[in-house]
Amino acid sequence: MNLEIWKQLEDAVANCRKCSLWKTRSNPVVGGGSKDAKVMFIGEAPGYWEDVKGRPFVGRAGRVLDELLESINLSREEVYITNILKCRPPNNRNPLQSEIEACTPYLDRQIELMNPEIIATLGNFALSYISEKFGLDLENVGGVHGKVFKIKTLFGDITIIPLYHPAAAVYNPALKEVLLRDIRAIKAASDGNCTVKV
Repeated sequence: MNLEIWKQLEDAVANCRKCSLWKTRSNPVVGGGSKDAKVMFIGEAPGYWEDVKGRPFVGRAGRVLDELLESINLSREEVYITNILKCRPPNNRNPLQSEIEACTPYLDRQIELMNPEIIATLGNFALSYISEKFGLDLENVGGVHGKVFKIKTLFGDITIIPLYHPAAAVYNPALKEVLLRDIRAIKAASDGNCTVKV
């Protein structure tokens, strides 16, 4: 891992003016956790508390994510967590396509630098982008959550596991049980016992 290259990436995000979100953000949120991690979680965009603190998943959805990680004996320090967008959209609105196009080169660089073995997408925006990037035809997390997709790349195999966004469990507690079940696929893939469904 080259810390200098990561620092350049973080500086580029901090100074980014490629879309208008820099005008309304408090802090960019590049990511958090281990840059050597085997598992990368990708969410949608920073929310209110993430914008305040400059760290990913520190609000109510973050507490759900912590619980999910704990259920498979992982901690934040052992995974890497980032988002499609690095700046909070005003009022937590959905990302615009133009914002996704402006911001995802940073995510592409993070994936390239980390070369994770497992990418867990959180919600439809992350699923849609990663699906397109790796040539899958996955649009809606409702039909594929918890399933395992193995992709061959120039840099080796990557396992993609779509999950519901933890924020969904904040508003619909029944989804927390689904998430707790689905996240076991990460544990199985990490241990090498998963059934591949491409």
